[in-house]
Order: sequence, then C-alpha cells, then structure tokens
Amino acid sequence: MKFLFDDESFSFETLRTACFAEYGGADLGEILTTASEITDGDEESWYRAWKATADRVHEAGTRSLTAGHRVSAREALLRASNYYRTAEFYRRDDPFNDPAAMELSSLARHTFATAAPLFDHPVEPVAIPYEDTALPGYLFLVDDSGAPRPTVIFTSGFDSILEEAYFSVAAAALRRGYNCLAYDGPGQGAALREQRLTFRPDWEAVLTPVIDYALTRPEIDPDRIALHGYSLGGFLVARAAAHEHRAAALVLDGGMYSYHDANLRAVPPYLATWALDGRDDLAEPVTATLSAHNTSLRWAIRNGVWTFGAHSVADYLRQTRDYTLDGVVQNITTPALIFSPENDAFFRGEPERLHRALTGPSTLIAMPASEGGGEHCSYGARGTLHQHMFDWLGHTR
Repeated sequence: MKFLFDDESFSFETLRTACFAEYGGADLGEILTTASEITDGDEESWYRAWKATADRVHEAGTRSLTAGHRVSAREALLRASNYYRTAEFYRRDDPFNDPAAMELSSLARHTFATAAPLFDHPVEPVAIPYEDTALPGYLFLVDDSGAPRPTVIFTSGFDSILEEAYFSVAAAALRRGYNCLAYDGPGQGAALREQRLTFRPDWEAVLTPVIDYALTRPEIDPDRIALHGYSLGGFLVARAAAHEHRAAALVLDGGMYSYHDANLRAVPPYLATWALDGRDDLAEPVTATLSAHNTSLRWAIRNGVWTFGAHSVADYLRQTRDYTLDGVVQNITTPALIFSPENDAFFRGEPERLHRALTGPSTLIAMPASEGGGEHCSYGARGTLHQHMFDWLGHTR
C-alpha cells in the first residue's frame, strides 16, 4: 500500500502513524502537511519535519492544559506522543549516544504520561517486578469500580514503545469492556533506553512475571486473560506460551514460527551464510553496501544490532538463531488467534507456518490487501483487525 512516499519504509511508517488516528493518535491534516515537508528517503528531513509537528502539537496541548481544557489537552498530547515516536524512528546509528534520539524518546513518554491523568477512565502507571529491577507499564482500566474484568496483556515488538500500546489495542479494548495491561520488556521502549535491557529469546522469563503481577490486581479476572503479541511480540508471546499456561487465549498479531528464518529471508543467501559462519570480515562491508540505498534494510539491521545488544550485523543475525519455536511449539496449548496480512513485508508465510505447527486450537485470519489490511500489523485496517480480535475473544473466553 503506497502512502504518500515512494520509499517503501517511509510509506509504511507514515501509514503506521496515520492509522492511529482512529484512536486519537493522529490528525489527517497533520500527517499530510508533515509529509509534504519530507524529502523522500531522507532520514534527516524525516526527523526535522516530525519533530517540528510534534513540538507544535505538544505546545498546543500544554496551553490547553494550563487553561484547564482537559479533553483538548489530552487529545493534543496523545498525538504529540505518537509524532515524537515517529520522529525518533530512523535515528539508529548510535541511539544511546544520540542526544536527539534520547530527547525524542523521552518526549514521547512524557507527553503520554501527562495525558494519562486526563482520560475519562483510569490509566495507571505501574512497575512490574522483573529479576532485580522492574519493567515500566500502564494498566488501562474500564472504570474505577474494582470489578474483575477480562484483560488483554499486551506485548509489543521490535521497535514499539509502551505508549504505542494505547493506540495499538488498549483503546479498542476499553471500548469493549476489557482492561489492558501493557509493558516495555527487554529490548523495548524505556526498558531498553533507560535500563539498557536487550532482547532475550526465552520470553517466558519476561511474561511470567507480568502475569504474576496481573494476578495481584483485583481488577483483572484471572480466568479471562488474553495475551496479545504485536509484530515481533507475536513470536515472543508464542514462545512464552509454550511454558506459561495461565492465559485463556493468545492473539498473535503477526504470528511467527521463526524470527530467525524471517531475518535470513530478508538478506541474500550468501550474506546469511557468511554471518552464520562467523565471516564478519565479508558480511559487514557487503551489508553496508546493500543497505546504503535501502531504507528498510538499513533501519532493520541497525535496530537489530541495538535492541539485541549485538556488536555487528553478523552477530545480530547469529543471535536470532535462538528465536524459533523448534522443539517447543508442541507445548502451546492455549487457544490462539493468528493474523496473516496478505502483503506482510517482514514475516510473510510465518503465520501459516505457525498455524500448521500448533497442536492446540488455532484460528488463522487472513487480512487481505483489498480490504486495507494487507500491510504488516494490518496498518490501515486496525479497526477491522480489532473487530475480528474481540469478536473471537468473545466466543473464546
């Protein structure tokens, strides 16, 4: 789905930002005017234009808040949070030492945190005990009654942040009487940027403490917990579900059997062979040449090196070898809903592979391009995806 840009990555990320308009994360005019200020494929112009829009909307939200206009303030601050996330997206050369990247990430979190008390329903920041630290999270509640309700536990993906969870699923859940517990795990959001926690393949070590925490909350019905994995989270949740059986349902929003195989398909076979054989001397210069004029590849490998704590692109590809359901998929018994966008540029074929491998109940829903849902995570048709998801949960719980 081409959207405003010829560059495939710019088009996709603009669509991603725009599709959250349904849940208050964007305004169409702001998307169009910002895109008009960006040179196609130029990452610096992307940064400048989105930051300028985010700053302007942030300022408008701050003025409304100062004047006591809670709804106007909330709406502007939510859009600003999404725009700051978008502005930061391509800054992947050395994010820990890039002041602009850290500033944008901080502002994406700050604007959302400022908006949180302004919602008409409770939005509670939480700290989830994890090993010797705590993971940041939000608990989105339908109301303040304390009544136990069905709850979606949201695990995000390769580049998502906690605050994106509201637009991705929490808003849709709340409309239907579901609570939502979202968190940043290792490799994600503030857990990565502030705590320097990188991805790990044994996600059960992450999700089990999250469920432990959820079960301490009286607002969460322990018998009606659905685990939602978003993008790479579709693999992480499936992996955790092979060991963690307390949930009533799985929603794999980008089902995946092997993240490793998906990565290898994204690069030429000779490059994959060099990386896996430890020939970094060959893999690194060739990767640099291939990615010089390919925004999608350039971003993906830089983000992978950073979020996995790898020391090179080849090392990142080697680390992904552990991200497969080989040997554990037969232990997944929780009923699963798997989405398969028709034109998924990242994980095509993986949802069907997972569906075939599962021995427990599994439902596969194709998201066709002709209905706007063909892109990764069905950006452009999130409302349709949510309709399928919650209708299915209504019959499953």
